[in-house]
Amino acid sequence: MHTVPLAATTRGYPSSGYTVENIHAGAVAVVDREGRLLAWAGDPRYQTFTRSALKPFQALPFLLDDGPAEFGLAQEELALLCASHSGEDKHLAGVRSILAKIGMDAGRLECGCGAPLYYEANNLPLPQDQAWTPLHHNCSGKHSGFLAWCRQHGVPTAGYVEFDHPLQRAVRGALADAVQLPESSLPGGIDGCSAPNYALPLASLAHLYARLAQGTTDARLGHALGPLFEAMTHRPDMVSGTERSDLVFMTAGGGDWVAKIGADAVQAIGIRSAGIGIAIKVADGNNRGLHTITYHVLDQLGLLDEGRRAALERFRQPQIRNARGTVAGDIRSMLTLQRA
Repeated sequence: MHTVPLAATTRGYPSSGYTVENIHAGAVAVVDREGRLLAWAGDPRYQTFTRSALKPFQALPFLLDDGPAEFGLAQEELALLCASHSGEDKHLAGVRSILAKIGMDAGRLECGCGAPLYYEANNLPLPQDQAWTPLHHNCSGKHSGFLAWCRQHGVPTAGYVEFDHPLQRAVRGALADAVQLPESSLPGGIDGCSAPNYALPLASLAHLYARLAQGTTDARLGHALGPLFEAMTHRPDMVSGTERSDLVFMTAGGGDWVAKIGADAVQAIGIRSAGIGIAIKVADGNNRGLHTITYHVLDQLGLLDEGRRAALERFRQPQIRNARGTVAGDIRSMLTLQRA
């Protein structure tokens, strides 16, 4: 799996310049809605666990079976099925609402407990007197959708995260069908929230997002992808959270871009107007340069007008500051896309 330098961090003094300290290598794939490779850096077939970038497609069985309509889910609740939310009040209220509609409570969530991502994203200390529950876990929205599918199909909810549970077999089958690969070629692993996750070639992940961005016009999965795209792009605040990158990218995209980050430096974006999907992986799993890489991929693809450049300026070449707030260096792109 060939990787190339995508971003570097530097250290030095403004008066004398900065020296590269760390280099983060990885790979990028850009494909059209038919899956044809348009641009790349490193190996576009780099196989990586998709992590939370998979969430919209883990919701496919529920969407394909008209689950949201059956339980009366609102658009913001549908967005939560795809979310790595920040645990803000609106996120917790949304998950509680989904659980109430399916007649279950938070005690059935098998994602584990996790501190809200809000605090880290906003450079705030974690409260020391707070007991976190599964509701606060950033994946609780996805897991409420898992429970909803189980209720819809009358299967046991206990152990719904197990690899051979009927729910996970349905997810795996839907994913294999979507990427047109046999299930046996999808390496599985346990994600941070205990649900199965799967490794895909970057180009395949990019193709999924190109199709997600086309929504209802996708010939095979439009019935499911349309509502997911609309929910994610109309309510990016529910997919992500205050000061979080996916909210910033989707807001800049103005309803044209659907974005989802995954743990260990995975990013996927679909661009409706351009008919393309983008997938990025930083090989060492370090998120430090991921947003800068994403900015420069979008820039080199000609997708940043003046307004979007301004909206995303924080990611272009961010400064690195020490504990006193002194500028010690920056994060800069080393990316050059190759073209088909």
